[in-house]
Amino acid sequence: MNTRNRALIVEDDKAISQFLASSLTGLGLDTAIAHTIEQALQSFKAKKPQLMILDLELPDGDGKDLLRQVREYSDIPIIVLSARQSEQEKVACFNLGADDYLAKPFGIQELLARVQVALRHATMMTLRDHVYSLEGLVVDLASNLVTLHGEPLHLTPLEFKLLTTLARMPGKIITHRQLLMTVWGEEYGDETHYLRIHMGRLRAKIEENPASPRFILTEAGIGYRLAAN
Repeated sequence: MNTRNRALIVEDDKAISQFLASSLTGLGLDTAIAHTIEQALQSFKAKKPQLMILDLELPDGDGKDLLRQVREYSDIPIIVLSARQSEQEKVACFNLGADDYLAKPFGIQELLARVQVALRHATMMTLRDHVYSLEGLVVDLASNLVTLHGEPLHLTPLEFKLLTTLARMPGKIITHRQLLMTVWGEEYGDETHYLRIHMGRLRAKIEENPASPRFILTEAGIGYRLAAN
């Protein structure tokens, strides 16, 4: 792990935040701790972290408000760590731009694994010059070209936009609402049947077995993500 990576831990419980800091230091990360939204915003601007771990129950507000503010000017991975376990809460966080969501109580090894995955995904597109490539599927975002085993894929404009939206953030869950608003427009945010139909057609073109997809993975009740190396 690159020691220049810094994680910002936003957690009001001092014992938990210290435990997280110690565990992340073991991965080679520098850490900063904030106990409130105000402290987190100040630390974010001063420390410029590459990752944030965010609790939702903070003394001066809901962590989702911080998530919303950070997403206005940063794409760093944000892992939500919360005792709230409802599907609606998870969907709300993903819609605001969270990269992952882990419910408390949590296993530290699982969290550390997710941290490593999040950091790896964050650098993937930059390292590959905006080219997604996995097992014969290549999505070149710079040239707007999609190929499968070296052959150009003939996609409709909607299929192409769906695929490239996922390819810009490989491994990250994109919610139904986010996909609908990006591909069709804000007024289609609740029209999930559009998404289901066109995603099925896209899978039929790129998947060897659409019923057991390798590339476009379903996150039940939440959305889709494009498999990452």
